[in-house]
Amino acid sequence: QGILREGLEDVKQFFKVNGSCRLPLSPSLLVKGIVPRDCSYFNSNAVPLKLSFQNVDPLGENIRVIFKCGDDLRQDMLTLQMIRIMNKIWVQEGLDMRMVIFRCFSTGRGRGMVEMIPNAETLRKIQVEHGVTGSFKDRPLADWLQNHNPEEDEYEKAVENFIYSCAGCCVATYVLGICDRHNDNIMLKTTGHMFHIDFGRFLGHAQMFGNIKRDRAPFVFTSDMAYVINGGDKPSSRFHDFVDLCCQAYNLIRKHTHLFLNLLGLMLSCGIPELSDLEDLKYVYDALRPQDSDADATTYFTRLIESSLGSVATKLNFFIHNLAQMKFTGSDTRPTLSFAPRTHTIKTSGRIRDVFLCRHERVFNPSKGYTYVVKVQRESPGEVTFVQRTFEEFQELHNKLRLLFPSSLLPSFPSRFVIGRSRGEAVAERRKEELNGYIWHLIHAAPEVAECDLIYTFFHPLPRDEKAAGTNPTPKPADTTWARPLGKVGGEVKLSISYKNNKLFIMVMHIRGLPPLQDGNDPDPYVKTYLLPDPQKTTKRKTKVARKTCNPTYNEMLVYDGIPRGDLQQRELRLSVLSEEGFWENILLGEVGIRLRDLDLAQEKMGWFALGSRGHGTL
Repeated sequence: QGILREGLEDVKQFFKVNGSCRLPLSPSLLVKGIVPRDCSYFNSNAVPLKLSFQNVDPLGENIRVIFKCGDDLRQDMLTLQMIRIMNKIWVQEGLDMRMVIFRCFSTGRGRGMVEMIPNAETLRKIQVEHGVTGSFKDRPLADWLQNHNPEEDEYEKAVENFIYSCAGCCVATYVLGICDRHNDNIMLKTTGHMFHIDFGRFLGHAQMFGNIKRDRAPFVFTSDMAYVINGGDKPSSRFHDFVDLCCQAYNLIRKHTHLFLNLLGLMLSCGIPELSDLEDLKYVYDALRPQDSDADATTYFTRLIESSLGSVATKLNFFIHNLAQMKFTGSDTRPTLSFAPRTHTIKTSGRIRDVFLCRHERVFNPSKGYTYVVKVQRESPGEVTFVQRTFEEFQELHNKLRLLFPSSLLPSFPSRFVIGRSRGEAVAERRKEELNGYIWHLIHAAPEVAECDLIYTFFHPLPRDEKAAGTNPTPKPADTTWARPLGKVGGEVKLSISYKNNKLFIMVMHIRGLPPLQDGNDPDPYVKTYLLPDPQKTTKRKTKVARKTCNPTYNEMLVYDGIPRGDLQQRELRLSVLSEEGFWENILLGEVGIRLRDLDLAQEKMGWFALGSRGHGTL
């Protein structure tokens, strides 16, 4: 911190002598001074500086940049240029992936400037709001977006931005082999746009722990990201849209394989260590798989998504990074509450006289659970407000207070762990009584605790409190928008059917809206097909089994070879969806019969087919 202050004095002297200068990031950025109170540093290895410059335009905001010394920013410039070209290809094809692409400029050997994106936070900072093990939890990202987008339409827009930008990031980072991915170099804007920063390793040159690659998954796609997309912890039809976006974006880039190979090939002699020979180009060639058909590439990328989502190594990597960052002391930052957009004090809000937890209410958005309504009375006559807080938010308050005060000054917090279902009515009622005791003791604690900014921020009304003041929220499922409407109760299956060279291709893509089993559990669905008539049962084809979901994704190709075109007119595709039941007989969830003569297979047919009892399918 001392060294930073000394350096800033030198910069101030520069501006006293020279008046103003243009920033290398863009000739249009003209600045006249430095703002020392807004300058700090980051805790990564190179300790980059966060600098804030005074804009020459009196109506313009301060210009914030990152200055790095010790990294070859030419590699970052090249990576961002490749992503910029990918984005242009997608936009030209009518696919806006909502990518955030920032400026980056190398000003000398191992040094340069990077544009700072406003209103954005690293995944690490978002996750550690839920404790050091926040990287293993599913709700941090969804809760953070909900807090910054309290209105339902705002939140849905943020989720839509997240789905598109997350899909674009998955494709771009996989194709370019961007490594050293941890939760401090992936960022999220309050508007839902996700983006990656710090491209110090690419083309598959991963960091190693001994003989083990640090980046074990094909790309970063974790369960907390899936939680935002699905609107909860169970797969929904929005996940189908995400997979389709990924595969569509991947196939569009594959059509331009030679463009990317030629552009990267031009840079082989520029001295970037990780782009120095043909093996580095071969990484991109192998990632793009130009020899594959679009259908094969779709199946391949779907398996990559499943592999990344199932990778424990990514979350473990995030957790280790959280631990490593704990040993650093950042630029004198005090703890804040993740769900409160700004800090409030006893002076700005007025002294609190009493608090009382009135009741608990069931909520359905962003996920099912309970919220607690707290009545807050201040010393101003007649000033009473009601705020709604979840158990997790009470717990966050307690965790942050423990960072500031010794445990002897704080009341004990109710246990998080309960026997049985943790969201039941009885548990919510019990927690209400325990939390009531906790907040009473908090308000009547020593003055340094009771009057601290954290407590006054916690009990200050948020936009969501003002909207729901004193009313019961209308129960509404989270997954009501952006997903396509469901068909009949039996659900629907999305197929792509095509015919070429005496081969019938059935791509089983997704199923949505399957009914739960009689015991209330989600099924383990798989798809089975026959090409009727088939007395010998020789045309049976099956997909893999999806586990515990009513909205599975498959993207598997089932192929029937040696089918003459004339024979197609007499055939019917019988598709059944069953739940695997182990030792018991598998349960039929729905089926559909499709007369092939009703489809013009001169070109690919793609659509949703309603599942039901035996009968002919409707598209």
